[in-house]
Amino acid sequence: MLELHSVTAGYDRAAPAVRDASLTIAPGEAVGLLGPSGCGKSTLAKVAALLHPPRAGRVVIDGEEVRGWRHRAPRELRTAVGVVFQQPRLSADPRLSLHDLIAEPLRATGRRAEVAGRLPELTAAVGLTDELLRRRPHEVSDGQLQRACLARALVLRPRWLVCDEMTAMLDASTTAALVAVVEAYRSESGAGLLTVGHDRTLLERWCDRTVRWDEVADRPKGPART
Repeated sequence: MLELHSVTAGYDRAAPAVRDASLTIAPGEAVGLLGPSGCGKSTLAKVAALLHPPRAGRVVIDGEEVRGWRHRAPRELRTAVGVVFQQPRLSADPRLSLHDLIAEPLRATGRRAEVAGRLPELTAAVGLTDELLRRRPHEVSDGQLQRACLARALVLRPRWLVCDEMTAMLDASTTAALVAVVEAYRSESGAGLLTVGHDRTLLERWCDRTVRWDEVADRPKGPART
C-alpha cells in the first residue's frame, strides 16, 4: 500500500499548500486525484514521491513508514517510486542525451550493467528511435522529451508511479500513447499509480477510481502552490 495519513505540507509555514490530506492506494490500483490549479495537489504528489517532506503526518510505503526524504530516504524506498512531472524541461538535465537521461537512474544506483538490456525494450515502448536518443533535450519536442522522462521513471521498475499532470502539455495522440505505456507497465508489474490532474474525463477513463481534492484534504487558508 501507498498511504498518506493526515499530511500537511508546503513552502510557507503560515499557509501550507496541503493541510491534513489522507489518501491510500492499493498495489496495482490506479487512483486519479482531481483538483483545480493551485489547490496543492502537486505538492502532495511530491510528498508521495518522497521529494518533499511533510510538516506533519505520515507516509507509509509497503508497510514501512518513511523517515527520510529525497536522498536521505533509504535506497529501497527511493527506487520503489517513479515520478513524472508536468514540465519535462524542468526535470531533465540539458547536458544529457535522451539515452543518458533514461539510463541515469541505473547508473546512479550501481546498476550500470543493466543499461544495455533494459533501455532497448523501454525506449521502443515509449516510441523513441535511436536517432532521437542521441539528441539532447533542446533538440527534441516536449512530447518526445516527456516520453524520455516516462522511460526514466520506469527504468528501475518501480512498484509505485506518481504522475503529476504528466499529459498537461501534450497533444491528444501523445497523451494516449503515454497512458498506454503506463497501463502496459501496470499490467505487467502490478505497480500502483497516483496521477493528479484537472481533466476529469481523462482521469475517469484512465483510473480505477478518481477522488476530488476536497475529499482528500482540508482547503488551506491563504495562497497555495501546486
